[in-house]
Amino acid sequence: GAGMPPGAFAGTQAQAAREVNTASLCRIGQETVQDIVFRTMEIFQLLRNMQLPNGVTYHTGTYQDRLGKLQEHLRQLSILFRKLRLVYDKCNENCAGLDPVPIEQLIPYVEEDGSKHDDRGAASQLRFASEERREIMEVNKKLKQKNQQLKQIMDQLRNLIWDINAMLAMRN
Repeated sequence: GAGMPPGAFAGTQAQAAREVNTASLCRIGQETVQDIVFRTMEIFQLLRNMQLPNGVTYHTGTYQDRLGKLQEHLRQLSILFRKLRLVYDKCNENCAGLDPVPIEQLIPYVEEDGSKHDDRGAASQLRFASEERREIMEVNKKLKQKNQQLKQIMDQLRNLIWDINAMLAMRN
């Protein structure tokens, strides 16, 4: 700006660069992890394409070239891991002063029409729960009966098929 001294703008930029928020640090960390994965995949690709020194002659120039690429990838990988460690430490430092929020406060819920908890509400809830339990017990009982009937039908069919197969075998 017109009213600022020439060095003031550079100073505010440097201060803004130093005060990186935690969200952007997490984004940088995510990009770093993606770079680490990409570099690791490239290393495995190079290793897969390298010939084993099993006595077969191969071009030393090609071998040296691939070895140089491999060493460069490993050096870059080391740098990326150091960068990731710095981002991790900075995120922990930024979050150190924060009070942990109980998980219950993070879950939104609708409160009832006031906080009157009387015995009638608890009694009706108890009645509803016992009625629901009774219905579940009845359904389970009916389900067991149907399962028993299905088992009997399957046994009868199995015996019928056995008899049919026995008659066919006797006929031949």
